[in-house]
Amino acid sequence: MKQQEMIDCVLNFIKSDDESEEAFQTLAIQLFRYQFENNHAFQRYCRKKGKTLRTVKTWRDIPAVPVDAFKDLPLTSVDVKEAESIFMTSGSTTGIRGKHYHPSLQVYNTSMLVHFKRCFMREKEKIRMGILFPKREEMPNSSLAHYLALAVEHFGTEKSRYFVTNEGIRTTSLIAELEAVEESGEPYALLGASYSFVHLFEELERLGKSFKLPAGSKLFDTGGFKNQSQSLDLEEFYSRMHHVFGVERKDCINMYGMTELSTQFYDAGNDKLPSVKFGPHWIRTRVIHPLTGEAMPLGEKGILVHTDLANFNSATTIMTEDIGVETENGFLLLGRAEGTDAKGCSLAVEEFMQANKGSR
Repeated sequence: MKQQEMIDCVLNFIKSDDESEEAFQTLAIQLFRYQFENNHAFQRYCRKKGKTLRTVKTWRDIPAVPVDAFKDLPLTSVDVKEAESIFMTSGSTTGIRGKHYHPSLQVYNTSMLVHFKRCFMREKEKIRMGILFPKREEMPNSSLAHYLALAVEHFGTEKSRYFVTNEGIRTTSLIAELEAVEESGEPYALLGASYSFVHLFEELERLGKSFKLPAGSKLFDTGGFKNQSQSLDLEEFYSRMHHVFGVERKDCINMYGMTELSTQFYDAGNDKLPSVKFGPHWIRTRVIHPLTGEAMPLGEKGILVHTDLANFNSATTIMTEDIGVETENGFLLLGRAEGTDAKGCSLAVEEFMQANKGSR
């Protein structure tokens, strides 16, 4: 199957609302065939694990590529020069950044817009937005910058504004904005990276500022809760969200996403912690034992593995370094792998590298 034909199949599935196991299975196997035939690093890894077009029968059989593999070799079904966009991870202690190649952003954009509307906008068509993250032009390789740009372009009113540059938060402008919003009674949405909110909490506390945003307002954060000066646990973070902005915790929405995926997960608010994360019908999550790869029983913790059918070019099935617990409606995100769990993730990366030895 050619690339555009594969893209059209995925787009049709995203727009179909077909949540059946049969439909997911059919497209997952089509994508596995496409990636096995065209993504050479992925094919070598599959063969090492004894997974081929003949032996992979269900979406659960598709080998999970360790997330760190995106740092080591190009995981792409087309030449890297054909990429319309390259999203990069923020890096690590080694300074090596993972790269996710997108020959077309049609699928990524559609995936984001459809699920964002359902989970964040809900009944609203437009809302005035403030963005606590740099613009896409300032961070062209950031998937989050692109994601937030889509949110503003499609769901933000004309009054929507950015309040973060590469130099930091424009606190004075943001305070003026929030005070004007309080006076207007217009529902407002403040969206950004979690660490941007942490920095903002510090500055507003120093200035003695807090707000009561109008009814219908929402807060959106994504990412970790650490900065250079302090670390907040979830309870403290969302308590501050409520007290600083006057927004109920049920309207404080967290998005869990990864540069290596093309689909995001949301919760229904953070009045109860940890909140259940859930995805749309084109992504499914398993919880596995990090050493055996076996599925963990419902309610027991393990490593999260996501099968994202919007990842048409790289690899549909990603083994994360996140610990979670499967629930009836999604999963609980419990933190990063440590100890034995981290060892299991490292072994998966080593296996990927052995399969591609000499292919750099």
